[in-house]
Amino acid sequence: MQPINLEQKLQTFTETWVPKIVGELNGQYIKLVKFEGEYVWHHHQHEDELFLVLDGHIDIHFRDRIVSLEKGEFCIVPKGVEHKPVANRLASVLLFEPASTRNTGNVDHAYSIDAGNLQRI
Repeated sequence: MQPINLEQKLQTFTETWVPKIVGELNGQYIKLVKFEGEYVWHHHQHEDELFLVLDGHIDIHFRDRIVSLEKGEFCIVPKGVEHKPVANRLASVLLFEPASTRNTGNVDHAYSIDAGNLQRI
């Protein structure tokens, strides 16, 4: 039961699209990730996913619209909904999702990391 400083945790890594675990509760991971460029279209069959922008701006593309998020805003993507995060410039994002969630969901991609292989920082 110690405070976790998200800014300090974000300074410990530079790679993009590689989530880092910073906390866990009730079977959910709290992850930090840096976005830059375009991610891959994917969905999570059994998991909802929360994207909270800590710094910068991201767009979450859906097949029928784009949701734009600024610092301090979040969006919940319901399970089964195809989406693609995009950041034109470097952005820092907190993800909150079940511990079993694979980052690329139903898609095999160079970005794919199984939940059991995520680094804790």
